[in-house]
Amino acid sequence: MDARTIDFSAARTAMQRYVDQEIIPGVSWAVLRGRDVVDQQCVGFADREANTGLRPDHIFRAFSNTKIFVTCAIMLLVEEGRIGLDDAIEKFLPQLGNRKVLKQGAASLADAEPARSPITIRQLLTHTSGLSYGIFDPGTVLFKGYNEARVLNPLTPLTDLIDRLADLPLSYHPGTGWEYSVATDVLGRVVEVVSGKSLDAFLKTRIFDPLGMVDTGFYVPEAEQGRLVALYTGADVLDPMKPGLTRADNLPFPQAYRRQFPRLSGGGGLVSTLPDMLALLRALLPGSDALLKPDTLRQMMTNQLPVGQTICFANLGPIPGKGFGLGGAVTFAPTPFDPANSTGEFQWGGLAGTHWWICPEANTAGVLMAQRYMGFWNPFFFEFKRLAYQAAGS
Repeated sequence: MDARTIDFSAARTAMQRYVDQEIIPGVSWAVLRGRDVVDQQCVGFADREANTGLRPDHIFRAFSNTKIFVTCAIMLLVEEGRIGLDDAIEKFLPQLGNRKVLKQGAASLADAEPARSPITIRQLLTHTSGLSYGIFDPGTVLFKGYNEARVLNPLTPLTDLIDRLADLPLSYHPGTGWEYSVATDVLGRVVEVVSGKSLDAFLKTRIFDPLGMVDTGFYVPEAEQGRLVALYTGADVLDPMKPGLTRADNLPFPQAYRRQFPRLSGGGGLVSTLPDMLALLRALLPGSDALLKPDTLRQMMTNQLPVGQTICFANLGPIPGKGFGLGGAVTFAPTPFDPANSTGEFQWGGLAGTHWWICPEANTAGVLMAQRYMGFWNPFFFEFKRLAYQAAGS
């Protein structure tokens, strides 16, 4: 390694600029070349009001970074032969069999037709099941239905989630579209049914403890809450580069992540730290201490969507060059926003700006963590990643 290939000063300068411009309060990261950590830094604040600088031991709300943990839990059970990727969901959750699908242009939830096929585990892992989220598409029939049914209610256990979904139609016939959804929360319940353990107990026994992840869980214990990073909102949800940050610790609901709630959200419920996320990332790279078998990891990082289909968000539209594997997006054609050599990159992130990526072709991986609501795929992430790829080399 020469000094040039591990010089991350440009990345640090760029992230400091986002902090100074009040786009993000602070950001921590770790970058790997192969299995070696070639950079690990913290810039900015854990708490702007208290002037507390970010440290590696600070605890972040993972939001949708939770999904990769539940994906790994499912894949551990697949490796043991206890789940098949193409098993129908009713094998584990009978309430979700015999689905109905909203008709095109439906004016009400009743305007539905029988699903042409059952939902499969693979479709839940790839968000192609027809389920929705009820948070990204206000004004739609399903948004209203999901919210009236209180599908995302943190005060109820996962069993209630399944019961609520049983009465709601799908957005499209399973396997025919892509929509970000509560599918990973459903998979969390599948883990419970198959393993006979609560989701938090399974994750602790099979993932957290073996990997030495001491600060990852569904809430921050009271004695450790001084390490929880403050959460902020930006000045304008439609303009991610508008300066200004407002404290918002009670999002997405009061006391979120500060006490144990009945709902163990496999889609967004975990908290974690930079060292813990780094431990998971390294366990997803080939090696003697990998969490999953090489074939399993390859399958997770392979685009599962049909040729010509990309992922699509209600507020962003289709995302060019991005398919989806088992638990994360897969880049099959880099855009100008992406590093030029990021073909095959497997990555995802959370609503508050926590991200991870693995790119076998470029021999690099990384974790980038911030706490800015609506910080998923914010410009700071794309700029950091381009600079990190350049610094890490190939």
